[in-house]
Parts: sequence; structure tokens; C-alpha cells
Amino acid sequence: MRKFFSLLGYAVLSAIVATSALAEDTELGEALSIELNAVETREGSCLLSFLVINGHPQPIEKAVFETVLFDTDGQVAQLTLFDYGQIPPARPRIRQFMVSGLACDAVGSVLINGVNTCDAPGLEPDACESGLVLSSRTDIEVMG
Repeated sequence: MRKFFSLLGYAVLSAIVATSALAEDTELGEALSIELNAVETREGSCLLSFLVINGHPQPIEKAVFETVLFDTDGQVAQLTLFDYGQIPPARPRIRQFMVSGLACDAVGSVLINGVNTCDAPGLEPDACESGLVLSSRTDIEVMG
């Protein structure tokens, strides 16, 4: 249990550092930023932790992305939907997704294949997709 809280503390600290670096290094503007911040294999499954920042002036009420996980040989390992839920403006959020039956060391890259749902009243219809900024702090490439 102590190891879990140590890893959780590390993930939170990494998110804070990443947020500061993002604010300093880039002009997010009116875009959505998704960063693969950490991965952890748990009992043969992969826990993916994403740092999400909404650069729009208003909240995104619901964002769901079709996501493809490729293995280390570049073949499709899994196609899934990641529901990021509500994303408030200018406030970093961590979203975690457990991918069953796939260890993290078997994941070579992640493709944000498209937007399944983008409920963002008051924003442009393509608010979740236009200017999407993708990055990774892991060895797993994120593309879109």
C-alpha cells in the first residue's frame, strides 16, 4: 500500500511539474492538450495516466476520444474509447484508463484516432479536435 501512495505522490508531482513546463514552454491558446504522463503495469494490465488541459475559455462538458493502442511491432493491439469527462478551462486534470490484458511494456504507441463525443456548449463544434496538442513524458509515443 505504501508503494501505491508513493507512486501516486510521484504522479501528482510529475503532473504539477508538467503543467508548469507546459505553461512556460508553449502557448496553448484555445486548444486542448493531452499528455501521456505516466504508465504502470498492474496484474498484466496497463494503467495510462493522462494530463489534460483545456485552453478554451469555457469548460468542455464531455470529451470522448477513439484511441488505438499499438504494440511494440506497430500492430493494432486494441481499439477503445477513452472518456475524459468534464474538463474545466485552464485547470490541469489527470485522467486514468486501465487497459485490460495488455502490459505497458507491450504498448509501443497511442493514436488519438478521432473525437467520438465533444460536448462543449459555447465553443466551436470542433473544440476538442482543432489544435489538439499531444505529447508524452513516457517512452510511448502519442500521435493524432
